[in-house]
Amino acid sequence: MKNSKTIFGRFFLTAIAALLLAGLLAGCTPGTTTKTGGDVLKIIASITPVADFVKQIGGDKVEVTIMVPAGASPHTYEPTTSQMVFISEADVFIKVGSGVDYEEVWMNDIIDMNRDMQLIDCSEGIEIINEDPHIWTSPLNARQMVQNIYNGLMGLDSDNADYYQSNYESYVSELETLHSDITNILGGYDNRNFLIYHPSFAYFASEYDLIQIPIEHQGKEPTPKIIQDCIDQAHEHNLNYVFASPHETDAYAQTIAAEISGSVLYIDPLPLSYISNMRDVAESIMLELE
Repeated sequence: MKNSKTIFGRFFLTAIAALLLAGLLAGCTPGTTTKTGGDVLKIIASITPVADFVKQIGGDKVEVTIMVPAGASPHTYEPTTSQMVFISEADVFIKVGSGVDYEEVWMNDIIDMNRDMQLIDCSEGIEIINEDPHIWTSPLNARQMVQNIYNGLMGLDSDNADYYQSNYESYVSELETLHSDITNILGGYDNRNFLIYHPSFAYFASEYDLIQIPIEHQGKEPTPKIIQDCIDQAHEHNLNYVFASPHETDAYAQTIAAEISGSVLYIDPLPLSYISNMRDVAESIMLELE
């Protein structure tokens, strides 16, 4: 079913592209890739954390549209008609670049919509581990992503270099404080294990010497054997919580929580406000370590 939707979506996107091209040939003026006068850069951010990073650096010099809105899954998302129109007028597309599913499926088509649109890859300089796309869940990776965005904005809008640099330095300082705070929050506990439905916090776990025990594997629902293995590991490590995203179906998480006489805690891998959310994530996982 997913494949048929993707085929239809690509056909629809191609049709929209043809209509937009016809409009341009009829006399519409394509957007530029650098700012002029008091214009702001029209930016498309791939996912919500990237949008937050762009806003922190770009401030009032950018107009940001989020490709995958809050609550939607970047693993299965397909662009909408209104987004296609915005893409045709955008100056910049900022992608995660780490193998996010919808980017892998749609990126070439999105670029075809606007050949003048610049592309910034947030994953430059970051090591991708086990083909896991969730690089932003590590605050240190987030710092590198922010640097990539900053470098891109500086190249596109050098007239506002001082403004971007000031915002960048301020936000990097906040990310460094966040990293220090999380290190302190999660330090000093013998138990380093936590059980999670969708394995979206592997980079976070690696950074803070934690062990993420996933229930879902490769986007597939867990088999009875996997469920039992998770229950056994929860008992072995004396775990009391099952972590899940507030945006996903939690039936399996609830089932396992009931089997271990525990409860489900929600942590968001796709926050609108990165720093406050990641601190909340650390404090939630700390409850399991105690």
